[in-house]
Amino acid sequence: MDFQIQYITPDIKLSTYDDKLFKTETVFEFHMLVWFISGETKIIQADKTYLFKTGDIFLIPRNHLATIINYPKDGLPHKAVVMHLTTERLKQFYASVESGHKTICRESKIYSFQSHPLLKSCLASLIPYFEMEGTFPENIASLKITEAISILREIDKDIDTVLNDFEEPGKIDLAGFMEQNYMFNMPLEKFGYLTGRSLSTFNRDFRKIFQTTPQRWLTQKRLELAYYHLKEKHKRPSDVFLEVGFEDLSHFSYAFKKQYGLVPSALT
Repeated sequence: MDFQIQYITPDIKLSTYDDKLFKTETVFEFHMLVWFISGETKIIQADKTYLFKTGDIFLIPRNHLATIINYPKDGLPHKAVVMHLTTERLKQFYASVESGHKTICRESKIYSFQSHPLLKSCLASLIPYFEMEGTFPENIASLKITEAISILREIDKDIDTVLNDFEEPGKIDLAGFMEQNYMFNMPLEKFGYLTGRSLSTFNRDFRKIFQTTPQRWLTQKRLELAYYHLKEKHKRPSDVFLEVGFEDLSHFSYAFKKQYGLVPSALT
């Protein structure tokens, strides 16, 4: 695997990936603004799948579960400029501007800006700095991030409902959340955090609701979803195992055969 990340500041980076694919399941601590230079990315959320290609610009909000699969494309690596919009930075920004009545948007979605010329110009202007020697001046980095936030607010009048939300996840309906997000292969601590619970409270509440352990329930639900994709959607096992929360094809095939008595390929 040839995966490189080059930082000019802790909040601005250039990522390059030149292997077959790179897959991760994560909850981002900060909002992430991404501009694709080359390659392709599939982002899978509980109720929607996004496909982004060369030139696309999008914003991934913080504290939302997502499976991200990055692919090289057309002989070029997967390459992207990524800017973190941290809570601290956004608090400083909104302390100096009038944002009007604050309405919170907790909708789990990715915000796509296609190849908007203002955002593209802002992010493309960072490229020369990755080629410089020495330290990238913090005052210039701050100006670039402020510029990006200002452009986002100009082209999407509702973006304040996302960027100006600094609340942490509160205690929510555990059963509903898990039924919607079981396909994400996250540590149980993360599931607990996103439902407003400590790990011990999460485990206790989970057993009370589902009458089994989280690990057993998650495996069962992921295998059921895989069976549906294979049987009804006629997908290949190599395409399914990543999307339903398994880390490798051999483990998926073993668990599937143990559950259903046949290998996944028998259904395609």
